[in-house]
Amino acid sequence: MPRIAKGAIPSPNIWNTPQVYELENRAVDPEGAADAAMRALRPWEGATVLDIGCGTGFHLPIYARHAARVIGVEPHGDLAAMARRRCAALPSVQVHAAGAQDLPLPDASADVAVARWAYFFGPGCEPGLRELSRVVRRGGAAFVVDLDATRGAFGRWFQRTVPAYSARAVEDFWVRHGWQRQELDLRMVFERRADLEAVLRIEFAPEVAEQAIAETPGLELAYPNVLRWRYY
Repeated sequence: MPRIAKGAIPSPNIWNTPQVYELENRAVDPEGAADAAMRALRPWEGATVLDIGCGTGFHLPIYARHAARVIGVEPHGDLAAMARRRCAALPSVQVHAAGAQDLPLPDASADVAVARWAYFFGPGCEPGLRELSRVVRRGGAAFVVDLDATRGAFGRWFQRTVPAYSARAVEDFWVRHGWQRQELDLRMVFERRADLEAVLRIEFAPEVAEQAIAETPGLELAYPNVLRWRYY
């Protein structure tokens, strides 16, 4: 059995199929629009960057190109071990097996915190937000990159898969906690049709995934996201 941090909510995709999720990470946002939007709001140069829910560490080397120090935190112990192996040659990167509600960092020790596709639901994330307030330094910023379930075919497929999801409740949650938002018009671009179909099958319920596959010709699909952020 994998080691799981206390209080972690299972991820329906990367926890069960990390190899397929790797294909998704490679396909998403080839232009780097999400990273550019975050860096425009709070530059990473010389910063300590914290990646919450880092998974297998796909984004850690990207942060390490600019940041002075990068810390990955992942509640699934096996995925955290994969992230450590991925970054073994990067001395500025550390990875911890821990949850967002119990970050293994001192107070005021991070300049930038990023949760990418890890804070889906808003309500219920209050312990994690309290930890952000503790570990992010004055002058720092926290970012949440997430699917925008109100837009496009991808949002429609998501809402069919998770019918209890309330986009209004999620939006109200972030506004209530003082976060700002910006729409991101991302896309996924795959090298092989089989990879696109495999990713859709880990993202959606089986019948929804098959409809999504039928509705998506070629190797590309729109992936509407929202960037949320807060300064400290």
